[in-house]
Amino acid sequence: MSKEAVITSSRLNCYGTRVLTEGVDLEQYRKNPILLYMHRRGSRGDMPIGIIENIRVDGDFIYGTPKFDGDTEEEKIIAAKWERGTLRMLSAGLEILEWSEAEEHLTKGQTRPTVTRSKLTEVSVVDIGANDDALQAVRLYQNGKLLTLAQGEECEHLPLLKSNTPTSADEEGAGNSNIQNTFQMNKILELLGLAATATEDDAVAAIKGLQEQNAALNLARITDAVDAAVAEKRITADKKEHFITLGKKSGVENLRTTLSLFTPAQKPTDVIKPANQQTNLKWGDCTGEQLEALRKENREEYIRLFKEHFGFAPDIQ
Repeated sequence: MSKEAVITSSRLNCYGTRVLTEGVDLEQYRKNPILLYMHRRGSRGDMPIGIIENIRVDGDFIYGTPKFDGDTEEEKIIAAKWERGTLRMLSAGLEILEWSEAEEHLTKGQTRPTVTRSKLTEVSVVDIGANDDALQAVRLYQNGKLLTLAQGEECEHLPLLKSNTPTSADEEGAGNSNIQNTFQMNKILELLGLAATATEDDAVAAIKGLQEQNAALNLARITDAVDAAVAEKRITADKKEHFITLGKKSGVENLRTTLSLFTPAQKPTDVIKPANQQTNLKWGDCTGEQLEALRKENREEYIRLFKEHFGFAPDIQ
């Protein structure tokens, strides 16, 4: 049975804002509770990997349980990693409806207004999130457009809060630089799921682990694309490893484009109509391979063409 996890809470996230749980509208999402991987959809051709079941609100937390489809090798890998705990983060895709700079809505360390009303539009399984509660992440949208909220970056839909502490230009520059460097280092460790006391070697090892995980998922997508091409008879099974290697080098999208250029193979007799259909096909129009296939698979048509061409019936058993 799949594990329940936190979808969102009111905790301060790495964007410098927070989303009030009490203001999240769940009505529409309950009707269409799609589950994505890494918020991929639409333009990249990615399909939902499942749904979220048992959506519930408990105090400051919104919970849900992923249910994976398991239609593709990639979905099976994601589901297995979720059950083992390698993947354990859910990320809420939230449409911002209202935000507030009122002091009662702000908390220590906050750099952007609080989102007081929002609408849940999708939930994703992700490798690294933006909020510490139950390893939970969040992604914010405005009018369907993803907001980029990098540290210190202005955004008209969710602007930076104005500082009330005046400093000299030099003090402000040096202070901001030190704060930003410390923030970035701590955030890197946090996103990797490491403690603030972790070493550089710990961070490198964690990053390598994520790279290996993403490589496995990418290989699964490449393998699915090649298997589909074999099933459609665009390529033969003995060429499978060649195209998997090609996909690793050029990427899955380029691989899919290349495979789509191949015409599905036909049997020799696919181009010859059965004897009970009118045809203008002549003996001389057929290749030796087609005639041999016709002799084995449609003897009546073979005899008709032979007699028409040579004037007598063939002596075949």
